[in-house]
Amino acid sequence: MILVDSSVWIAYFNGHVNWQTDALDKYLENEPVLIGDLILTEVLQGFKANNDFNVAKEFLGSLDFVQLGGYHNAIASASNYRTMRKQGITIRKTIDVLIGTFCIENNVSLLHDDHDFEPMEKTLGLKVLASNSLH
Repeated sequence: MILVDSSVWIAYFNGHVNWQTDALDKYLENEPVLIGDLILTEVLQGFKANNDFNVAKEFLGSLDFVQLGGYHNAIASASNYRTMRKQGITIRKTIDVLIGTFCIENNVSLLHDDHDFEPMEKTLGLKVLASNSLH
């Protein structure tokens, strides 16, 4: 089971081909793929055409849905942010801390194309999919 970050979904819907979008194709065929509330918002808000928005909404709505916010994850995310700040690491986007913390707390791997997650992998043990894990 994996959670896919908006950085990958946006590339996927825009037709970009990279190892992350190739991995997403493989996972959609063979594994449960999670979509989170915050990720769903980030992806859908970027569509200009109503038809594209509706097609994406229907497709993403067919995936397993998880709430990335909530009290427990908010507290854990704040703690993780503070831990990294004490080590001189600042994550630019609070949403990324919430996403990373959800994955850590729920033992879910993350597929992403966003450098903000790298310090969480090194510092907090976030499990991410790497290009060499697909072979």
